[in-house]
Amino acid sequence: MKKLITDFSESLEDYLEAIYVLGGQNVRSVDLANHLGVSKASVNHAIHQLSLNELVEKAPYGDIHLTSQGMDFSVRILRKHQVIKQFLTDILGVDDSTAELEACGIEHNISDDTLNRLISLMESKKTSTE
Repeated sequence: MKKLITDFSESLEDYLEAIYVLGGQNVRSVDLANHLGVSKASVNHAIHQLSLNELVEKAPYGDIHLTSQGMDFSVRILRKHQVIKQFLTDILGVDDSTAELEACGIEHNISDDTLNRLISLMESKKTSTE
């Protein structure tokens, strides 16, 4: 039985997140390349890596589809991004464009425990201001 990788590079996580944002199913390589600002060759290499880990499926010259495991992983990455961005804008007052860029970097390095603590802090701040 093949051992699946669960710790991906930031780049591969960005690909998973982008595939999800583009619909998760029937995503064309060219659309993914345009969305991420990379070459089709880079997309093909990343999709190959994700395919080996059973996170995406892609027939030769076909569209990209997230597997159920890939969908779960993508949703977790996107959730981290959204929570961090909201924390930066709502709690710290960071402007939207800066928060977007910084959330992209932080999402790859934050643990689930820390994310849950951020969510708890945000909820307590919200409750105390109501």
